[in-house]
Parts: sequence; C-alpha cells; structure tokens
Amino acid sequence: MTELPKTYDASKVESKIYKRWLDSGYFNPDKLPKDHKDHYTISMPPPNVTGTLHIGHALGATIQDVLIRFARMQGKKTLWLPGTDHAAIATQSKVEKEIYKKEKKTRHDYGREEFLKLVEKFAQESHDTIIEQLKRMGTSCDWSREAYTLDEQRTLAVRTAFKNMYEDGLIYRGSRIVNWDPRLATTVSDDEVEWEERKTPFYYIKYGPFTIGTARPETKFGDKYVVMHPDDKRYKKYKHGDQLPVEWINGKITATVIKDKTVDMEFGTGVMTITPWHDKTDFDIAERHNLDKKQIIDYKGKLLSIAQEFAGIHIKKAHPMIVEKLKEKGLLKKIDENYVNRVAINSRGGELIEPQIKKQWFVNVNAKFKAKNDKLKGIIKGQEITLKDLMKNVVASGQIKITPDRFTKIYYHWIDNLRDWCISRQIWYGHRMPVWYKGKQTYVGIEPPEGDEWKQDPDTLDTWFSSGLWTFSTLGWPNNTSDLKTYHPTNVMETGYDILFFWIARMILMSGYNLSDIPFKDVYMHGLVRDKDRQKMSKSKGNIIDPLGVIDLYGTDALRMALVFSTAAGNDIPLAEEKIKGMKHFANKLWNIARFVLTNTPSVILDATPDDSESNFDSRLRGNNKLTAADKDILQKLKLTIKKVTENFEKFRLHEAAQEIYQFTWHELADKYLEASKEQLKDEKLREPTQTILLHCLIVILKLLHPFMPFVTEEIWSHLNQKDLLIISKWPTP
Repeated sequence: MTELPKTYDASKVESKIYKRWLDSGYFNPDKLPKDHKDHYTISMPPPNVTGTLHIGHALGATIQDVLIRFARMQGKKTLWLPGTDHAAIATQSKVEKEIYKKEKKTRHDYGREEFLKLVEKFAQESHDTIIEQLKRMGTSCDWSREAYTLDEQRTLAVRTAFKNMYEDGLIYRGSRIVNWDPRLATTVSDDEVEWEERKTPFYYIKYGPFTIGTARPETKFGDKYVVMHPDDKRYKKYKHGDQLPVEWINGKITATVIKDKTVDMEFGTGVMTITPWHDKTDFDIAERHNLDKKQIIDYKGKLLSIAQEFAGIHIKKAHPMIVEKLKEKGLLKKIDENYVNRVAINSRGGELIEPQIKKQWFVNVNAKFKAKNDKLKGIIKGQEITLKDLMKNVVASGQIKITPDRFTKIYYHWIDNLRDWCISRQIWYGHRMPVWYKGKQTYVGIEPPEGDEWKQDPDTLDTWFSSGLWTFSTLGWPNNTSDLKTYHPTNVMETGYDILFFWIARMILMSGYNLSDIPFKDVYMHGLVRDKDRQKMSKSKGNIIDPLGVIDLYGTDALRMALVFSTAAGNDIPLAEEKIKGMKHFANKLWNIARFVLTNTPSVILDATPDDSESNFDSRLRGNNKLTAADKDILQKLKLTIKKVTENFEKFRLHEAAQEIYQFTWHELADKYLEASKEQLKDEKLREPTQTILLHCLIVILKLLHPFMPFVTEEIWSHLNQKDLLIISKWPTP
C-alpha cells in the first residue's frame, strides 16, 4: 500500500491513468482476460468533423462509457467502436463560409478537386481535435478499430449497398418535389428541415367567384386549379372538372375545379389554389389528379418568365411589388397582419427552403424486397416486405426496444407518414454517386465502367445514407468478417432524441435490407443539455458550457457525474457550473474517505483482500460475534446499494444508479459509519472487523463508482495491493 496524497489533483493524474488504460490493451475486446465472455457492443454515434465537441457530445460519450465500463466489469467481452462522420453538407458549408470570409471566394473559384482538398484538410484537423477531446472524457473505446464514414472501407460499403438496392428496385431516379436550399444549391432531406414560426402577412385574394388565402403571393402566377372538399356545402354547385374564366395576376386564365378530401374546410374560406411545383401538399394533389405542374421560381430563388415583368427578380424583393399589383387590379381583398406561418429552414445552413421538383435519386420505402434470412422476428427467409413495414415491425415485435418508451409512438407516427427518401445532394464533399451515364445508358456499380465515354453523376449521397450503414460497415461489411459475425447486432445505440428519425430509423432501414437483421437491441435516447434556466445553449446567449473548460477547472469525473446524475432518459438536462463544482467536492469526499480507510488499515488486512470478492469478505468475518449495530447497518445498506445500483444499470436508469451510490458514499459511509468507526478502532476487540468492513466498503464503492468517475476511482485503486486495474475488476454482487 502506498500513501495517498492529502488532496486529489485531477490535472496531475488523468492523462497518466488514460495512458495506463491504453497500455493495458483492455479497450480492445481481443485483449481482455479469457474469463470475459458474452459479447457486448456499442457503436459510437460518430461526431461530425465540423469543429470541436460540445456539451451534448460530452453527455453522449459519458453515458456510453458508463454502459461499456459496467458491462466490462460484469465480465463481458466489450467492444465500443469509435469513429467520426464526414457530415457532408455541414462540413462543406463551414469551409465555404470560411474561404468566403477570408478570401471572398466560392468553391467554384477553386474548382472541385482543389476545393475538396481544403475540405479534407479542415476535416482532418477537426477529427484530430475531436479524438483528443474524447480521450480526455475518459472514453474506453477500441481505438484500433476507429472508423470514418468517408474512408475506403466505408466507401466500399456505401457503393455495395447502393448497387444492391438499385438492382432490387429500392433505389430509383425520378422527378419529385424536394426540399431545395437556394443558397447552398442542394436538396435537403425532410428530416433536416426545421420548422420555425414567423409572423407573416396573410393575403385574401379574389380568384373569380372565390376568395383564396396565401402567405406567398409570389408563387401564384401559375395557379390554374381551384381545390375544395367534395363535402363542402358552400361549393356544392361546382363539380369536379368544371372550368371557369378568372381574371388573375397577369390577365385572364381558365381555372379548373378540383375536388379533394385533403382540403381543410375550416381553414380560411375552405377553398384554395395550388402551386404543385413549390408545395408538397399541392404536389400530392396534382399527382392524385394527374394535373399539370409549372415552375414559377428558379433554383436561385428568382422568378421565371411566367411572372412577366417580375422575371429575374428574387422572390424576397418581388413580394411587395406583387402585392401592390394585386391591389391595383382589385384582386387583394384584405390582409391579416397577425398570421403566424410555419417556415421551413435548412438546419444545416439556416437558409429558407424553397420546394422544387427535380430529378433526383430516391429510396422507395414502399417497394418490396426479399428477406435474406430468418433473423427478423415474424419474417421468414425469402418473404417479401417493404422497408416501411420492416422499420415498424422490428419495434412492434420487441426486437428493438426504445427507451424511454414514449418515443415509440412518435417513431410509429413518423413511419406512417414516411415519404420516399431523397438521397442525392448537389454538393461536392461526400460519397460521389456510384452512377455513370453514356448517352441514354445508366450504369450503377462499385467500380467505374470501362470506356472513356462514361460520365459519373456529379451529385453526392446524403450523409445519412453512409451513416445508416454504421453499425455493420464499421465491422467490415460487405466482407463477412469475424467482427461482423461476433459483434453484430450491437447491444445499445445511445444518442439524442433529436436524431431518432435522422439516424436511428435509417440504421434500422439499412440493416433490415442489407442484413435482414436489426442493427441494435436497445435504443437509449438522452435529452438536450440546457442551461440552469432550461434555455437552449447558444453563443449569442453566452450560456454555453465548454466541456474542456470545466474539465480543466474541476476534472473529468466531476463533469461526467454532473451530466449523468440528474439525467433521466429522454429528458432535457439543466446544467449549471455549480452542479459540476459540487461533483468536484464529491470526488474530494471520496478521496478523503480512502485516505481515512487506508491510514487505518494494516497491510495484513489489505493483503488478504485481492479484488475483495464477497466470498473472501464473508470468510474473514464468518463467526465473528464482535460486530456492532453500526457494522451490521452499513453492511446491510451496502448490499442494498449494490442491488439497487445493478438493477438501475440493467434498466437504463443511470441517474438513479448514480444517485444511489452518491447517497451511500456520502451520507451512509462518510457521515455515519466513518464517524462510528473512529471509536471502534480504539477498541482492540472491535478494531480488526472494523478495519475489514471499512476496506470492504471502500473497494465496493470504488467499483460501483468506476463507470461514472473512472479516473479518481482508478487512482485510489492503484494505491491498494491489487493485481490488476480497476477497469477489469469484477462487479460486486449482493
């Protein structure tokens, strides 16, 4: 036994301890002791290489590390597989902003090849920073298996999946309405669109005998269909297909009446015109009734020739001019200035979305494919199933469990309303489409076709396509590797609830098709980290908590414990620096407990407690009739604490597990038993059992606390006469 210093200084020990773990090889499941069995796998949600980690990343990394350390101490062969995501749109957008700010240049000034070199340099620097930050968080992942969504192995997986899905009819190219970002000049997936409420004028406009309402008169030039509900008695004299002359923005047109049940009779006047090229609801109506679709706005946000004198003018500038023309023609009946409109924003760039019809690549979620094996519950090999039904079936059958359960209903609702997934992007960074064209011929493959005449599709794939393969591409797929056989499906996918649809659903889709298997058994969803007043953290508010900043002040263990302590699954977390500071005090309390115990424990007792198994401890106290009421009370409460902490771990109630061990350590052991032991240690008859119990309690709480506070517990452990590291010690049993 070596003497503990008077105070614990995290800054002096954390890097040394992390190196000790790395040198041991225990992060790699292949190097764990032979008694570690029953594989346990977590795939790290790969952070985007767009800068540095924020406090939300710190929360996710902590929860995953807590789970993996617990499983490792239970004797499981644990693999926590790390990696990073190229995050195509986000990364390219960040680099574009930087070069324009510094040099007033765009990517087109550089050209594709030179620009991509700039992006790759930025991504590599960001990657290096992120990996070092993850290590400072104490993450015990297997760095020898680190992956990147744009590396060679993942590129092979992406191209293989695309080719197979295309050949099975699950991927097609077609003209459909998409979310278009005019500034970034690319499509955006439905899941990357954020809806923002804005106060917008709402215009009531005369349309022949009808009054229609709109917040966007600039889209109305091509409106030649007037739509109403077939059961609306106000318009029963109009029949489906009726035509009538209407004086419109640029003169007389012929309007056609369309009856459709999707019209909300309670909204506005219950009648509307449609702009199928620039609105998804209108597009669906046009598809159902085989109506014409006319483009009004170009891909840069400017009006086309159909707008006549407004052609070439950006819609923002043209808006008030068009309103003025409606007034002059007597078509503007009234304006509601207090209308609240939901506006679509690109979450990746912040630009307003302008729906457009474009020829793009899509995943058909309603097309059927044949199951490759019998791994999906209720589905036999060769049975046909749609991606949409598969995604619902694996959760409904219980093969995948979502925690907290309330997100299951949200998941079902999203699946029920799922549209075909647009997977092509008009950006340069990312996985280039594995598609080549020659005249009217199309070739889809892993390698380019032979011949100089073939031209590769310039678009790239949606980032979520490659991320959707993450749990199995990181294990070597499409090759049938031993890792894939051993560690897939993974046990837990831990991530924020905000990407349930972005990513969780995509992984279920991709694994279901490519492997006919689930990607993971449990989904654990954490909430968003907010400030102490439950406000969203942002630079503008000045309420951001920098994880590395607080680590420098209070140590990694304090941050980890503060993040988990009050974090129920799926709930947002109010985090104040005071809470982190409080957990620094708890680390100091643990240190002082250890100093007291070791100071009062002779080496003869310490030598007799290798890893302090319950059987060893029981044999040392068996037959001892000198146990006091305080001894019996602390032992009973310790056993109850072990039981509760273990149960809470197994049910993903990590905050309750942390609270149980905190309560026992501070209030039962430190406040009560240590005080009682001071008198007992003076009594020769009581001294030895008291010393044994003190040491036993210390060893057990170090084990229970280790998943949460790995550094301080490992450092104390190193001062005990133990043969190996705490990281692989056996989890206590009551």
